[in-house]
Amino acid sequence: MKVQKVALLSLLFTNLCLNTFSQMTYPDTKTVKQVDDYHGVKIEDPYRWLEDDNSTETKAWVESENKTTNQYMSQIPFREKVKDRLTALWNYDKMNTIFKKGSLFFSLRNNGLQNQAVLYSQASLIADPKVLLDPNTLSNDGTTSLSGMGISKDGKYLAYGISKAGSDWVEIHVKNISTREDLKDVIKWVKFSDISWKGNGFYYSAYDAPKDNKAFTQKNEFHKVFYHTIGKMQSEDILVYEDKTHGDRNFSAQVTHDENYLVIYGSESTSGQSFMIKDLMNPQSSFIPVITNFDNEYGVIENIGNQFYVYTNYKAPRYKLVKISLNNSAVDNWEDVLPQQEDLLEGVSFCGNKLISNYLKSVSSKLYLHNISGKIEKEIVLKGICKVNAINSSREDNFALYSTVSYTSPEEFYFYDSKVGASRRIFKPNTPFESVNYETKQVFYTSKDGTKVSMFITAKKGLELNGNNPCFVFGYGGFNVSYTPEFRIDRAVFLEAGGVYCVPNLRGGGEYGEDWHMNGTKCKKQNVFDDFISACDFLVENKYTSREKLAIHGRSNGGLLIGAVMTQRPDIAKVAIPTVGVLDMLRFHLFTIGRAWAVDYGSSENKEEFECLLKYSPLHNVKKAAYPATLILTGDHDDRVVPAHSFKFAATLQKNNVGKNPSLIRIDVNAGHGSGKPTDKQIAEFADMWSFVFFNLGVNY
Repeated sequence: MKVQKVALLSLLFTNLCLNTFSQMTYPDTKTVKQVDDYHGVKIEDPYRWLEDDNSTETKAWVESENKTTNQYMSQIPFREKVKDRLTALWNYDKMNTIFKKGSLFFSLRNNGLQNQAVLYSQASLIADPKVLLDPNTLSNDGTTSLSGMGISKDGKYLAYGISKAGSDWVEIHVKNISTREDLKDVIKWVKFSDISWKGNGFYYSAYDAPKDNKAFTQKNEFHKVFYHTIGKMQSEDILVYEDKTHGDRNFSAQVTHDENYLVIYGSESTSGQSFMIKDLMNPQSSFIPVITNFDNEYGVIENIGNQFYVYTNYKAPRYKLVKISLNNSAVDNWEDVLPQQEDLLEGVSFCGNKLISNYLKSVSSKLYLHNISGKIEKEIVLKGICKVNAINSSREDNFALYSTVSYTSPEEFYFYDSKVGASRRIFKPNTPFESVNYETKQVFYTSKDGTKVSMFITAKKGLELNGNNPCFVFGYGGFNVSYTPEFRIDRAVFLEAGGVYCVPNLRGGGEYGEDWHMNGTKCKKQNVFDDFISACDFLVENKYTSREKLAIHGRSNGGLLIGAVMTQRPDIAKVAIPTVGVLDMLRFHLFTIGRAWAVDYGSSENKEEFECLLKYSPLHNVKKAAYPATLILTGDHDDRVVPAHSFKFAATLQKNNVGKNPSLIRIDVNAGHGSGKPTDKQIAEFADMWSFVFFNLGVNY
């Protein structure tokens, strides 16, 4: 009798879902006659007008689509319950980072539901932290966030960037750390910049001011490096480096710890740098070019005199650490300190006169202590499947501060004493999520071409493989980004409801080095989609779930992934959530920093690459079909992946979806790509996302 009652309730709930949708109508989105010629191929773009995010028509369309989506969401009976539980789960003390500069320790903390993390300073690790900068006081709605910072070597000044409404544009301000007072210094139109101190000022990167009303869409060109002296106007800043010939190159500046050298990195895309070094002890010195191409990655870790320790994947797809003498910097003279190993070297830092290496072994972190010549002295033991998020140490101190995180436990911080060779925990968050009831395991499945792919599966202990579990698969697969163990508090709502949370390590990412990355780029991009589809197939075939209980999700490049997968395999899942996705693969390079993504995607300006892009571009592969229940998520101030991608995809999908599942778009107003999004906006967005997922998977939360 009990089983029959549960089945009846499930059937009634499913009928409620279908009846709710049948009462919906979408906004009428006008079309225009727009035909483009790509290498002799005519491509229609009827929703081109939606690319103008400032037009009255587009704003009216956004308002109308949000109204439609909210009407749908308002009929989900447990929407507020999901939001309430998310709010309760979110409400715990968090620490994002901790590091030492000068004689002080600095950390970013959030006491639970603060919209933005607060920057603290303290005299020692046992002293009471004192507020240095509270971004929550910078705007009434919490949408102004901290975006980068640099502290002077003497610990006297803080230069900090602020971003408004999630934009990539940053405004730099300066604060006296001892008095907590802001100085008059203000620097505008900064983007993709470090803040690196030298003496009484710092280096930063910026663009010329954009044209009126084009700040969020205009192509970013001719990046420049400047030096700002405290107390002076931005107009007085010294231009340190520019390239007047190559407008598509970006530049970032790094001052060595001893402040004797300036390193400038150049890039044309999201991977691969050139770099050159200038002797700051000699004002008349010129930049010494060390690498002039963009074929590999380089990062100066430290210098001892004119000997530079550089982290690179030059002739080492899984990375290594080399030592370069500035007196003879030709690659043939480089000395391997940590040669390439079987595992991926994720990072290296100096700790006193020793080195700490961070390796990724089967997509889980391993830490080692080495002498300065590179010989391993001992392993720094970590707990289980986890990711080391940060290691902060220096050549001046014999200790390191590091953090670990897992799929079931939030970030914890440790103090490692390199002399004693032991770690002690200094911060553990008190989350209301019962981590002990859940477990993560790693499986390997076979992709379409026979490649073995790793996937992490997190669920309640004792999960029954009955083919009826709600399942959520998150993917990315691009730009050499490694998707390693991480704790996402919003996922806890799904896990508590009996959900299975899965993260496959797709090609295009960096989990197994540069070869893994390159096998998911340009005309090999289909490998990424095949890896994800195979992950979903594996979960169904092994009875973790069924098609009717499966939801798929990805952000940014992952939004492209979901758009491509759902248009290639409309039957792949019951729910699809493409978020801030790159969905128009023929025009992405025309907006803001989009041209830098061509190293991964290719460009429609190249005939061969155009043909590859057209085959999978989500916008251009929507056909008449029954699609998954789709909730597209974006922000109206996204100036990285401009919202036009999502706007045009939503209009096209609504026109072509012949099934009974909804095709909706939720446009967060006064929000960007995601960075710096205030807590209340995050909770509201995830409450809608999870309500939509539960509702359409038939989970009566």
